[in-house]
Amino acid sequence: MKQFTLPLDKERQRPTLYLESFFRLSAMLDTGAVLPVWVEDEELLQSIGAIQIAENQPFGGFGGMTTGTLYRIPLFRCGDLMFPELPIIASHSELSCQMILSATMFSGLIYEIDDFHHNFNVTIPDKESLVRKLVVEDNNGKLHVLCSGEEKKL
Repeated sequence: MKQFTLPLDKERQRPTLYLESFFRLSAMLDTGAVLPVWVEDEELLQSIGAIQIAENQPFGGFGGMTTGTLYRIPLFRCGDLMFPELPIIASHSELSCQMILSATMFSGLIYEIDDFHHNFNVTIPDKESLVRKLVVEDNNGKLHVLCSGEEKKL
């Protein structure tokens, strides 16, 4: 097994971490989220290399249904994890971070939000990979996400 820990921001009530290995952006962990969401200005997202895939994509979030623009980030890093071609939906919100990391990104892994010590702990079991494959599929107009280690077939 492999493990890593990222510090959580002690000043925020919501579990928020700084992604030192990814443009020093801040990201909130949302264990109820299915899709990673970019909540900041889309120009910033494009400046870090994201490529627009589709506009006006409906998705569930922020207390109901909404729409956003689907992008792909060529290589996203979160601690030791790498997500090539990470799909992310851009939908501006007044959160004090740039993005929301979804629970699906950590599918098959063991993760803990340690609020007492202000850490985000991730354990990667031996059968899982540090390289993660997140796939967004449209099923009759509803987006859903699959995630696995890179070497697994979906």
